[in-house]
Amino acid sequence: MIGWYVHHHGFGHVTRMRAVQPHLTEPVTVFSSLAAPDGLPADVTWIRLEADADPIPTPDGGRIDPAHRDPTAGGALHWAPIGHPGHRRRLATIAGWIAQNDVSAFVVDVSVEVTAFVRLLGVRTVVMAQPGDRTDVPHRLAYDLADRIVAPWAEGVIDAVALQERGDRVTYVGGISRFDGRAPVADGGNAVGGGGKRVLFLGRTLDDERVDATVAGLHARGWRADLAGTRGCDARVDDVWSALGQSHVVVSAAGQNSIADLAAAGAAAVVIAQDRPFDEQRHTARVLDARGLALTAPDTVSPDALVDLIERAAASASVAPDWTTWRVDGAARRAARAIEGTT
Repeated sequence: MIGWYVHHHGFGHVTRMRAVQPHLTEPVTVFSSLAAPDGLPADVTWIRLEADADPIPTPDGGRIDPAHRDPTAGGALHWAPIGHPGHRRRLATIAGWIAQNDVSAFVVDVSVEVTAFVRLLGVRTVVMAQPGDRTDVPHRLAYDLADRIVAPWAEGVIDAVALQERGDRVTYVGGISRFDGRAPVADGGNAVGGGGKRVLFLGRTLDDERVDATVAGLHARGWRADLAGTRGCDARVDDVWSALGQSHVVVSAAGQNSIADLAAAGAAAVVIAQDRPFDEQRHTARVLDARGLALTAPDTVSPDALVDLIERAAASASVAPDWTTWRVDGAARRAARAIEGTT
């Protein structure tokens, strides 16, 4: 039995679990504050955890912001607020499951606190690494405790300083994409030219006002724009493979899953780095720019500037970016082997 903690921020962590899980030979139990997604296979059990960031109730009917209850334990952790009942019960849920099951490994994607807790319970622990500056005390603790660290990028592509001293426990698997192994879309825009100029806005990269202005500017230049998840959860598209293949240019954030999907599709792209903790996406965007894999822009980019970047990306698409350096092919399978290799 394999346990798997899925962080609730965004959809990337659950998407990565769903990409790797089919390659595992053992059943998986997932723990997350997120609701269980539709279509989980029979050998995946989803246990929803209580929230740990809502206000803490007091006996007199008041409510305390958990950020005021030493959530970092003096800088040793990221989030463990004193006296939060949800935080206490979520860890108790994990402990109860471990006590009742023969757990061969527990994947943490991502939480320093869950990593430390599970390892203290005597369970082999696999930590998913992330780009950015992860040299702070809590991240170093998680990496020190991990039996295996899975880096979802190719070795040497991203300069992860925090992993350098832990090389014997790090497995660089390549970019993990949900589309690994999918056949190219017939008559796709970025593959064989397609008809007209077509751009896909993948995920939420800009506020609605700038999206509207950018789309209007593109229409004025003869472009067709498709939106997938651009306006938040209500606009999500579960399977964007066809749209990726039919687009001449893709506008995307610099999250790990998004970049892996671009690599799987061989897409010409404009990548807009979002403001994330530890400078994760800006770190990735700098790598993409330096390697000539995509044009990049800050999250403050203007609609006019973005339209120009999209046209530049389309003009340079005749020389396809060498996304093979991202090592998407087989990455999910390699991650599964690294996880089960800790048992």
